[in-house]
Amino acid sequence: MVDATIDVIDRGGLLCDLNYMIEGNTLGTYDEPNPETEYAEIPVYNLVIDHPEGTILWDTGNHEDALDGHWPEGLKQAFYPHDADEHTLEDDLDSAGYGLDDIDYVFQTHLHLDHAGGLHHFDGTDVPVFVHEQEIKFAYYSAKTDEGSAAYILKDFDHDLNWEVLHRDRETRFEDVEFVRFPGHTPGLTGTVIHLEDETLVFTGDEIYQSENYEEEMPLGAGLLWSKRHWFETLQRIKDLERRYDATVVYGHDPDQYAALSGWS
Repeated sequence: MVDATIDVIDRGGLLCDLNYMIEGNTLGTYDEPNPETEYAEIPVYNLVIDHPEGTILWDTGNHEDALDGHWPEGLKQAFYPHDADEHTLEDDLDSAGYGLDDIDYVFQTHLHLDHAGGLHHFDGTDVPVFVHEQEIKFAYYSAKTDEGSAAYILKDFDHDLNWEVLHRDRETRFEDVEFVRFPGHTPGLTGTVIHLEDETLVFTGDEIYQSENYEEEMPLGAGLLWSKRHWFETLQRIKDLERRYDATVVYGHDPDQYAALSGWS
């Protein structure tokens, strides 16, 4: 068990239809064929893991210019980053007591627009950036063709970065910190299992958006699944991790859980 601390970094929020988060969240009926959808704010956060072997930035959030041309209009309309210009990575780290120069490593769960937007701060540096092989391949495939996922923006990750590519489904690069591939949302999405002195935490990233995905096994919605079969198999693997380690499972975009997590900082 490692003596490490974890700070939750508030990176703002996205406004979206919750049908993106939960498959079939709002459905019509005979008596109400056109129900109102739930349009709500979901949190975007990063972590700083202060580990004896180095300080790890976990994801890099939205690009600060998301509303000023960095995000295409269609993506802005789907996942509106209403306060992106108020949340630069540098300022948000500063609010938690860190500077960019304090970051020894970056870990990317995946390279979608709300997770990789701060990578440009590490352009041209020697800071290692961990990402899974399957993720970086799928990100370039998606951004360079009309196939794959529309949620990748090439300008987020096409930089001179010191990529540290993960190849296996489970790798330990730091004491009691495991990078575990959780395919489903994307083929290379990778979560993190951290064995602290008093508890084990499983950070799922966007494999699990909200509690309904985990507790009720409702899939992600609106085309945000690369593979439903892989997603369901990964869900069972996460539940096995929870049982094995009596772990706390942390979701990617759950407002209620995030309100509790933010108390860590």
